[in-house]
Parts: sequence; C-alpha cells; structure tokens
Amino acid sequence: MAEARETEKHGFQTEVKQLLHLMIHSLYSNKEIFLRELVSNASDAADKLRFKALSDNSLYQGDSELRVRLSVDKEAGTITISDNGIGMNRDDVIRNLGTIAKSGTAEFFSQLSGDQARDSQLIGQFGVGFYSAFIVANKVVVRTRAATSDSSEGVEWSSQGEGEFELATIDKANRGTDVILFISEDSQEFLDDFRLRGIINKYSEHISIPVQMWREETPERDGPDGEKIPAEPGQWETINSGQALWTRDKGDISDDEYKEFYKTVAHDFDDPLLWSHNKVEGKTEYTSLLYVPKRAPWDLWNRDQQHGVKLYVKRVFIMDDAEQLMPTYLRFVRGLVDSNDLPLNVSREILQDNKITRSMRNGSTKKVLQMLSKLAKDDQASYQTFWDTFGNVLKEGPAEDSGNKEKIASLLRFASTHENSSQQQVSLDDYIGRMQDGQDKIYYIVADSYEAAKNNPALEIFRKKGVEVLLMFDRIDEWLMSHLDEYSDKPLQSVTRGDLDLGELDDEQDKAEQEAAEKDFAEQLTRFKTALGERVKDVRVTHRLTDSPACIITDDNDMSTQMAKLMEAAGQKVPETKYIFELNPSHPLVQHVSAVDDQSLFAEWAEVLLDQATLAERGSLKDPASYVSRLNKLMLQLRDKNA
Repeated sequence: MAEARETEKHGFQTEVKQLLHLMIHSLYSNKEIFLRELVSNASDAADKLRFKALSDNSLYQGDSELRVRLSVDKEAGTITISDNGIGMNRDDVIRNLGTIAKSGTAEFFSQLSGDQARDSQLIGQFGVGFYSAFIVANKVVVRTRAATSDSSEGVEWSSQGEGEFELATIDKANRGTDVILFISEDSQEFLDDFRLRGIINKYSEHISIPVQMWREETPERDGPDGEKIPAEPGQWETINSGQALWTRDKGDISDDEYKEFYKTVAHDFDDPLLWSHNKVEGKTEYTSLLYVPKRAPWDLWNRDQQHGVKLYVKRVFIMDDAEQLMPTYLRFVRGLVDSNDLPLNVSREILQDNKITRSMRNGSTKKVLQMLSKLAKDDQASYQTFWDTFGNVLKEGPAEDSGNKEKIASLLRFASTHENSSQQQVSLDDYIGRMQDGQDKIYYIVADSYEAAKNNPALEIFRKKGVEVLLMFDRIDEWLMSHLDEYSDKPLQSVTRGDLDLGELDDEQDKAEQEAAEKDFAEQLTRFKTALGERVKDVRVTHRLTDSPACIITDDNDMSTQMAKLMEAAGQKVPETKYIFELNPSHPLVQHVSAVDDQSLFAEWAEVLLDQATLAERGSLKDPASYVSRLNKLMLQLRDKNA
C-alpha cells in the first residue's frame, strides 16, 4: 500500500451531503445497483483512454489491454473495483468526487419530500453514479492516477460519506483508478463472489471491455472416472462476454438484455417505455439503439443539458453528449449511435457541419418519431403515459424541425370541448374526423388554465353550433401555435384572434341577423368608441357571444395575449397591445348601458364592460383598484335609484 503524503481535509458541497444522506437512507431495495454504477464508470474511463490514445498512443504506457477487475477481501471486508483507464489527477478528483456540477441541482433537491419510496425514484432520475458506493459501504477509498501523470502524482481520496473527505498525494505505479469499498454490516452479502458474479451478469454483460474477477487456485482432484484433474493456478477470469450489445443481431438479444442495457446507459431504475435497434446500410452505415424512458430526467427542462445519445465510431466511444445526433425537442431520448463512416478522431467541430452526422441525425429522428407513432396507434394508454411526461417537450418540435412538422403535429395531444376534460387526449386527426360538414378550419383557444380556456366567452358561438374547439393552456402552447398554422391541409384558427369567419357553418339566417344587428347598433358603437378612445383598437358587434355581454380579441397582426405573457416571463420588453372590443347587443347588460343618456355615466359603464372582458381574457388588470372603485360607484348608484 502506497504511503500517503500531504493529507488534507475538504468539505463536501452541500448538495453532495444531501445526496449521500438520501443514498444511505432511501435505496434499501436497490442496493445492488452500486456495482452497476461503479463498473459503468470504470468502463467509461477505459473508453476515454482509448479515444485519447488515438492521437497519443503513449498514454497506454505499454498496457493497451483495457479491463475492469473486481476483487473481494472477506477478512478486511472490502470490495475493490479497479480499472486501467484514463484515471484522474488531483483537480479531477476534487471536481468529480466532491461536487455535483449539474445545473438545476437546487431545483432537484427542492422536489425531495422525505418519503423514501418517492425520493428513491427521484434519485434514479437525477443519476446515481459514484456516490452509490455509500449504499453498501461505510467508508470508500479511491486511489487514482491520470494517464498523463507521473507515478509520484497519484491521488488518494477517502470518506465515510458524511460531511467531509480526505485527500492525499500518493505513489501509484499504474494509471487508472481503484475504488475500495469497506462494506457495512448490513451489506455483507456482497462479499460473496457468486453474488457479485450474478450482478455483473445481470447488469454489465454488455460492457465492451473484459470485466474480470479473481478465481482462486484449485488443487489436483479425482475425476468421476478416477482420472486426475490437474490443479489450476489462481487467475483473473473474464465473466462478461465483452461484446457490445448493439453489435449483436437483434434476434439474439432478449428484452431483458435491452432493458438492463438501458438502465446502465441512462442510470435509471425503471425499464424503458420502448426502444428501437437498427442497422442502417447504404451511403451512410451506422447502428443506433435508441430508448424512450418512462420517466422524465430530473433536468428535462434545461435545454442546455447534456443530451442522452452517445456517439461511437467503429465501437470506439467518442463522446457521451453528442447533441448533433438528436434534436433538442427529443432530448429525453437515451441510447447510442455507432458510425462506420466517421473518422475515429472526429471532433465536435467536425460533427457540427458534416453530411454523415446530418444523415445519422435525420435517420435517428425519424426512427424516434416512427416509434412514437406506432405506440400511439397500438397502445393508447402507454402513449398517454409518454405524452403526460414528455408532451410539452415534443411541442418544441414544430418550431425546431420544419421538415418533420406534420409528423410531430400528428403526435400532439390536446384537451377539447368535445371531451369536456382537462386531460390532453385529443389528436389533430381525432379532431378532423369529427369536423362538421362545411367546416374547413381547426379551431383552438390558448389560455392560462384549462378552466380559463373552457369558460372563455369566445367559445359561446361554437357551443351553440356544436363545433369542437381545442383547449390549450400550457405555457408553450402559444409558441407552438405560432409555428403550426396548418395540419393535413386544414388551417388552424384561434377563436380569439381576428375576424371570425365560420364559412359554411353560418347559414343565410345567421348572416342576415348579424348584418341587422350591426346596422341597428351602429349609433351605440360610435358612443362606445368615443367613450373608450385610445384604450381600444376598435369596437364592433360580436359574432362570437351568445351569453356574455362583451369580449376582447386580438387583431391578426398583433401579438396575442399568451405570447405577450410568455415574452414578459422571459424578461423581454413587450409592446402594448390594443384589443378589439366586441359587444353583444342582445345582452341585457349591454342594452342597459346603451339606454344610459348621461355620457359621463355611460363612459363609466363602458369602462366596466371593457375591464370585465379584459379580466376574462387576460386573467388580470393593470389597474384593478380603479375597476373596483368604478364598479362600486355604479352599484351604489343603482341602489340609490331603486331605493
């Protein structure tokens, strides 16, 4: 054992302390995953060395046979996982084993409730990694040396998983990392070789480098027919196949193997929702193995997060966050792409503008969309699970991927006046299949909430005529609809924007009644325009309302209410929008106001009607105090008049 020099103590980052506490107290039923995580880390270290050695073969230092080794010392109560991969220097150790350098970490921890079962699932979403060692160990020692460092520059890290860790400089002859686990009393089962072999066979069979365990020497013994079976010396024995799973024929891979591979790639506890394994041949040759998770990763809404698709070239690992291989709106996809056509020394810059990369990205994107389309057709319940989890991310697609806009649109789901439910279950194809004779548009409304959308006054004429309207209430919906103006040759029309033209849905009687109302109410329209002045863009007779006195709508060329709110929430300056004020002449309240001769009093009533309509559309007023004061004044006048 190397003698430590210059030992010093460091405190863990606060988030690490929280995670360690949760590891130790919440993951009783998933203890064995510690080995999956540590072997996976060791394999990654070997992959990284292999990649760097492409440009600097001296990094191998005469030892190019990469492997992971497990050894058990029952007397000492330890398990050691060793690799001869890239290793770490002192700065790497502090960065990788003392902090969690992930954006959104604070948001993740704010979701923790103290409920062990729920928190266990959240930890699985966050990613377990190295700290899973403390599930089974009351002390962990890491001895490591970077492939670029001298033997005198080894580093020893040790901790009991509490508030701090110790760091020391040591001599380490070989590059790579040894992780030594001092197994706790309640985890002694893992000191059994047979148990460890079973876990490796379950989780790490696909690891593309040998995973080895020490096999003790066997003495000479008698065979069944009396012949002598010679003694065998102790030796390192490879216990996995060492063949990358994605290189095997699909027919030879079981569903369980696919699922276990996913758990290693995604660091997830759950099985995937679905997957697709494809070998593409032709001008561009590559293999892809792509998974859709059941649950959202903890940082799903961080668009700058590392993507979940790894890049391999001729089975050599290149990078684990190849954003060029999958569009951002599919950032929940996990898996890998292995290319036969890219150079082994490919860089991010080369990937950025490379026709081979574009071909793989387009092919992988279409494959994921095909998977989702098939799921939506064959298993609506499972697709609804997907939609409830990832639907809002998929809504980013039409803006980002115009080439697949129609296919993405077919996967979208919305609430609807037909379903009369807040659940988003209606597809655009469902809507088109229920369109009335003569209907040539897909009608929708965007609001702050399901209730606000469902109860918006602008829906009244559609209810009267039995025309379905899609109800949208997610923050991203207005952004979505600004990039989705047509589907299956049917224009999408907001019911709160521009002139309402129902086309053939309006019969001749409807049109005649509308023209008569506009003519009879022309003088009152002038009064309202004068009273409201610059507060509105225009005042006109409504064709939308049957039960409400008034509503406001946005002109076709102006920014919609929800888009303005979206931009304001993003901290952007938004120009003030003047609304078109629509009045329902047949409503008793409008008739009452129209009968008021005093122009000053009439103006007060006009302001109240406008504020009410604004409140129904926007959900808030710029000056609610003035509205309340004006309304109180008018109610008192009515009381005095009737006294």
